[in-house]
Amino acid sequence: MAISYKKLWKLLIDKDMKKKDLQRLSGVSSASITKLGKNENVNTEILEKICIALKCDISDIMEMTELEENSNGN
Repeated sequence: MAISYKKLWKLLIDKDMKKKDLQRLSGVSSASITKLGKNENVNTEILEKICIALKCDISDIMEMTELEENSNGN
């Protein structure tokens, strides 16, 4: 299983917000926004700040997905 933040990016589109707007509103660093963009792990405190800023639940910004197989079969 892997984490996907596609829901977060869709929510930003729905709210007509850019990543920079989210960064400013939530107070998280640009490095954290970059990690989210790459579906990398971030601290739960960061996710909490984003949920508070967007007035949403954690399930509105992330989901568990199946791991994709590498093209070499691994």
